[in-house]
Amino acid sequence: MSLIVFPAIDLKGGQVVRLAEGDMDRATVYGDDPAAQAMLFAEAGAGHLHVVDLDGAFAGESRNGEAVRAIVERFPGRVQLGGGIRTPESVKAWFDAGVSRVVIGTAALENPQFVRDMASAHPGGIVVAVDARDGMVATKGWAEVSTTTAADLARRFEDAGVAALLFTDVGRDGLLKGCNVEATVELARAVAIPVIASGGVKAIDDIEILARHAVDGIEGVITGRALYDGRLDLSAALQLAAAA
Repeated sequence: MSLIVFPAIDLKGGQVVRLAEGDMDRATVYGDDPAAQAMLFAEAGAGHLHVVDLDGAFAGESRNGEAVRAIVERFPGRVQLGGGIRTPESVKAWFDAGVSRVVIGTAALENPQFVRDMASAHPGGIVVAVDARDGMVATKGWAEVSTTTAADLARRFEDAGVAALLFTDVGRDGLLKGCNVEATVELARAVAIPVIASGGVKAIDDIEILARHAVDGIEGVITGRALYDGRLDLSAALQLAAAA
């Protein structure tokens, strides 16, 4: 199975932004039409999108719903959505709106049974976000760091039926430092659940290295700032991932 490349659209106040290390005060605005951005990614060949409601992640409920719905309506592929989705009603509402996968982060740490219930109710549709700072799980929009390790959180859901784990090295996110391949591969080897890499992708080399580790259980990679800054060509990344 080839590596899936997920272009990222992070939403703050209805705009397309990228944060540095998850800091809302360090946001760079890249556009004010999220749906148009989604179509640009589609035209480059993307079949998947990773969308995050950043305001929702901090508020604990949807804050950029209008922008998300516009993306889902226009993007012809599959949309994976995260950010403040913490109730059964909100999970169901987003699947009803056409989202293919829902990412659960903070609630996964605070209420593991919620993840299990949602994975059972929506087979193949739930992704657990494992966001780590120095190996420890970060929650509430990365504003807080827990005492739980990334691997320990991941193992809790081995038998829950979740579709994938989304592993982000918070310390690299949005900084173009390069993906933390070592930690990502280590997690993928430690659990039977497919892992999606995120945080720090800076160039085509990151895609190439991760593609080699698809055999270790790495399902995909999320990239944002490198695309927006022109450091990574999406068409080339997609071709490389498919070939690998």
